[in-house]
Amino acid sequence: MINSKSHEFNKITGTQLRAARAMIHWSAKDLAQAAGIGVATVSRAEVEDGVPSVTSANLKAMQLALEAAGIEFIPENGGGVGVRLKKKPGVDR
Repeated sequence: MINSKSHEFNKITGTQLRAARAMIHWSAKDLAQAAGIGVATVSRAEVEDGVPSVTSANLKAMQLALEAAGIEFIPENGGGVGVRLKKKPGVDR
């Protein structure tokens, strides 16, 4: 289980979820299993471009699973939301 107590959460979007899965070559089933939720929940979250209308707990579970797999979610900061792979310590990209 991933510990979410000390983690800051921004509301991620369905677009970010789709992009994050694509970056790490995960299927919806892969994300569902990693997050401990149903595939239908993943699909429902991803069809929305804005913040998905799924429960906060399910959205958090998806975010944590993707972050554990190496994804970094970029919040709205004037340039729009985004997704990138986390830089591994000691590795230049």
